Amino acid sequence: MLPDSTETMLLEKNKDKKDAPNLQHPAFLAKSLSDENRLRILLSISVHKKSVTAIVEELALSQPLVSHHLRELKRALLVNIERNGPFVLYKLADKRVMEIVAKLQGLANDLIANRTGF
Repeated sequence: MLPDSTETMLLEKNKDKKDAPNLQHPAFLAKSLSDENRLRILLSISVHKKSVTAIVEELALSQPLVSHHLRELKRALLVNIERNGPFVLYKLADKRVMEIVAKLQGLANDLIANRTGF
């Protein structure tokens, strides 16, 4: 929940569309992070760069599925590739991604622990 002052500020800004905050980019990133397998892949490559084969073996996912998710994560600018001869290695584009994932995990845990119903 947003603090009252922040919520009021956003509502005031949204009265006039030209002053509305641009939420398109954060929404795109949030959508890119909305799949559990993508989060697992990000966690896998957060410490060391890895090949698709290494990710497939570590996470016990199919190669086509891992390749699909890596393509989407690359499109969202969350992962970078490094070519080393015939090998393609994937690495996290920015360490702040994992900080955000950790905050989301903490928020999810808190919300679930404090829920009173559905």
